[in-house]
Amino acid sequence: MATSRSARIPSILPHKTGHYLTGFGLHDSDMTTSTTSTAQDRIDPRPILDSAIATAGSVIAAVRPDQLTAPTPCSEMDVRTMFGHLLGVLDRIAVLGRGEDPFAVTEPPAPDDGWSDAWTASARRISDAWRDDAVLERPMALPWIQGSGADVLASYFSELTVHTWDLAVATGQQPDWDDAVITAAFAAGDSLPAENRLALFEEISSAMGLDEVAIPFAEAVTIPDDAPAIDRLVAWNGRDPSR
Repeated sequence: MATSRSARIPSILPHKTGHYLTGFGLHDSDMTTSTTSTAQDRIDPRPILDSAIATAGSVIAAVRPDQLTAPTPCSEMDVRTMFGHLLGVLDRIAVLGRGEDPFAVTEPPAPDDGWSDAWTASARRISDAWRDDAVLERPMALPWIQGSGADVLASYFSELTVHTWDLAVATGQQPDWDDAVITAAFAAGDSLPAENRLALFEEISSAMGLDEVAIPFAEAVTIPDDAPAIDRLVAWNGRDPSR
């Protein structure tokens, strides 16, 4: 996998993965599309997000209570902490859809036997917040992406999938990865530089007037081009799938 790409403020490319209905089924293929040419050329990211959420939900549902303190490949998080972080990710996506401040979101606690219910509830809030097609055209900005709502929504494919992989590795699971989600995650992260990402995000955060920013992507790890797609995705996001 190539590890040298030009450093620039990321912008999401149109996805070429096609429509499909999967995952939580929160969004369907009969949703009204915008009349603008840009929207007509864009694949609706909501069904893709649904599938990523569903895969994570299946992994979360299979975690045993004795695995909650197990370490994950994300070195600062154990399984329980990763649950909370992922719930926070879903809540930020919902907040963005409602036009509110995603940086005001805190990572919510949940009882150890209530993570799956909390996950389903957070997924439903995303569906409600992003139901109107007009949200997909609304301008939005985060430290690592500026663009339409659809662009920003697509930028979360990778984070959700990589952290789902973290949980799966930590708990000995091998989920059925959706190839369309992985393809879309690669497309959404294609404009990231392979190196010096911290400096890039610090520069963007400063320009946005943010005191500090959590870096969602580590430096890329080089692995063979013929590695499984999920391995190539997590390597592009700073994980070493061979460990």
